[in-house]
Amino acid sequence: MSVSVSIASPLWGFVDGSKRVEGSGRNVGELIEGLESRFPGIRASILDGQGRIYPHLNIYLNQQDIGALKGLATPVQEGDQVFIVPAIAGG
Repeated sequence: MSVSVSIASPLWGFVDGSKRVEGSGRNVGELIEGLESRFPGIRASILDGQGRIYPHLNIYLNQQDIGALKGLATPVQEGDQVFIVPAIAGG
């Protein structure tokens, strides 16, 4: 199963400057673990020591924030698009 993962620019160094990579897994957490096996160090830049997404990042599955779904347990399917992007705040 292949999922397209768009990577935020601060993480491009882990993926040889790629803006998009392919990944796989049954859910977003497994997808991140799969990316870690191919791009060592990327997991620690996405998840903290307790396995939570850093507050300065958001992860979207097909344009929907996974925080509003099942978090890292959100299932992914062939052809899905995952976006790992910096959180944006304003006032």
